[in-house]
Amino acid sequence: MTMPYETDCGSGALARLGLILLQVDETLENEARQVLGPGIACYHSRVASRSEVTPEALAEMEADLPRASALLPGATKLDAIGYACTSGATVIGAEVVAAIVRKAHPQSAVTDPVTAAVAALRALGAVRIGFLTPYVPAVSSAIRILLERSGFEITGFASYEQKEEMTVARIRETSTLSAILELGETDCDAVFASCTNLRTFSIIDDAETALGKPVISSNQALLWHMLRLSGVNADSEEGRRGPGALFNAAMAP
Repeated sequence: MTMPYETDCGSGALARLGLILLQVDETLENEARQVLGPGIACYHSRVASRSEVTPEALAEMEADLPRASALLPGATKLDAIGYACTSGATVIGAEVVAAIVRKAHPQSAVTDPVTAAVAALRALGAVRIGFLTPYVPAVSSAIRILLERSGFEITGFASYEQKEEMTVARIRETSTLSAILELGETDCDAVFASCTNLRTFSIIDDAETALGKPVISSNQALLWHMLRLSGVNADSEEGRRGPGALFNAAMAP
């Protein structure tokens, strides 16, 4: 027996997002669940990635990005797609990443954590930055150079100098809080904690309260930027669900 049915617009009445995560990422999906409300659909794909974070390993992801992008749903337009690797976007190049993703999803806005962090820092009016990474020096240096070329001054820097992704995903948030607080004592406008595998969501508000200045993380900035690119703004409940001052900020022009 064939039954009658009706159709609607499907999931994601407010926004439809796509995330391209690293194969080794263990953190972003859990933090994204804290931000994305019931009116926001989020579809995930994974890109092959090595267990170590080195410039050579990061560059290798470019070859698999077309396949990972094409695995996201294509029947309905995704409002924004995020390639979820701060260091990978730096090494491959944000423009290269966006061009690859748009071949499969030409109508979607595309971002990544470092592009999002730059937009977030500008939206908050921050110029002098305390910069925390878990990376080895070669990777940290590449992101630092990108931030400086984007007009920011790094007033303080610290790193765990760790290249194993599994270890990064297990760094205690209390350790990250201590590092952020120390960096925040420098003459900075905000602190940026880089890496999508670094857990931060439970300590961002505490860090901001203690420092009296904004704290930005890769996952926080990426999710905020994707929502803003999708038209979910700070004047809506859905646009303020994330941690920290950033989620009360509109995207800078």
